[in-house]
Amino acid sequence: MLRIYCEAHHGAGGELCGDCDALRQYAEKRLEKCPYGEEKPACNYCPIHCYHKARREEIRTVMRFAGPRMFRRHPILSVFRLIDKKKTPPKRPE
Repeated sequence: MLRIYCEAHHGAGGELCGDCDALRQYAEKRLEKCPYGEEKPACNYCPIHCYHKARREEIRTVMRFAGPRMFRRHPILSVFRLIDKKKTPPKRPE
């Protein structure tokens, strides 16, 4: 999703620009520490907010833009994302 957003807004070819790459690294680091692990629900349905407030808005902006455009580029991933959105979040881990 970041690549779709970056190509449209920053004109980066195949690579992410510095800002988008920093956001990707931040997101990966936060998701590694997520207590849900592989059972993590979609972010907008998750009871735990992994990102700091400013970064959360950046991620939302990227997802709002790239989400509808993702189906053209990655149709299978888009279907999995729709399925994930329907899952109820598991009980909060201790």
